[in-house]
Amino acid sequence: MLYICDIKLSRPINEKSYLYNLPIIKYLNKHKSISLTRDVTFFVGENGTGKSTLLEAVALAHGFNAEGGTKNFRFETNNSHSELFEHLTLAKRKYPKDGFFLRAESFYNVASYVDEVGASGHYGGKSLHMQSHGESFMSLVQNRFGGNGLYILDEPESALSPSRLFTLMAQIDMLLKENSQFIIATHSPILLAFPNAQIYSFSENGIESVSYKDTEHYRLTRQFLENPERMLKYLLADSE
Repeated sequence: MLYICDIKLSRPINEKSYLYNLPIIKYLNKHKSISLTRDVTFFVGENGTGKSTLLEAVALAHGFNAEGGTKNFRFETNNSHSELFEHLTLAKRKYPKDGFFLRAESFYNVASYVDEVGASGHYGGKSLHMQSHGESFMSLVQNRFGGNGLYILDEPESALSPSRLFTLMAQIDMLLKENSQFIIATHSPILLAFPNAQIYSFSENGIESVSYKDTEHYRLTRQFLENPERMLKYLLADSE
């Protein structure tokens, strides 16, 4: 189910803004939009290419709280989000009944807000602070994500073991069967293997749609696992 099908730059970025020189802005200035054609879309790429900045802007443009949560979350501990969302227009086919913006770096603040408003019952009945980081992430996905929703996740793998990543993939699959859409920024070669996902690779040259096995994440991980000794010898040569 596609709720957002197109991300458009609706008005220009000021040349004096730090955003102006990001590869993603250069791309949008030229191509005007990014099309979302699959129920799962991944943003991948090196730090500084703008993937998390764009993901955050999409979340804010949709009405989510800047630090994460639902549209009903109203708190702010650090006003650090960019102005990019003010320059975006989201082409929508339908409005979701549910939704959540999960960002790893501010999840602690989200957990604190859930406790503050007494909403732990919607997250498994136990304070998210009373669980490990990975357990709280999975508790959120398994108990709060209800389907018929738009779920925007920023580096969810940061708290999850490989086995929990497989569990997350199973949860995503279940939620897709319940008319959901996911937009995910990730560095995880495990998550990127999700079947039939759309993968946008961010680089200094802009953005391109790539297949899973053409991602740097897959290629480097495969090279390492096939011969870790050779790669480690190369990487650590100067330390001998």
